[in-house]
Amino acid sequence: MSESVVESQGLDRYECRVCGYVYEPTKGDSKEEVPAGTPFTELASSWRCPVCGARTSQFENIGPTGKASGFESNLGYGIGVNKLTPAQKNLLIFGGLALGFLLFMSLYGLK
Repeated sequence: MSESVVESQGLDRYECRVCGYVYEPTKGDSKEEVPAGTPFTELASSWRCPVCGARTSQFENIGPTGKASGFESNLGYGIGVNKLTPAQKNLLIFGGLALGFLLFMSLYGLK
């Protein structure tokens, strides 16, 4: 396994399967005084979810921030939308809605 793959896995976010809390290594955990930049794999064995108290075994790796969601094998399907990050998808959806609303409102100017 290459060194870059190992390092990127260290900064992956982990989601609690019990309550949905997401541990982000770039932010750390201020409640338990875990400094920012601490990978999930390096958390103390006594660390618990700050919301529900679940153990680290109840967390699931959801990948790094800004990565396209879904399985790698499925990202090539569709018309390119599968490769968009969640932020890009939100911009596309809500931008389209705003544009449609503006076009609809412009109809009031017609006489």
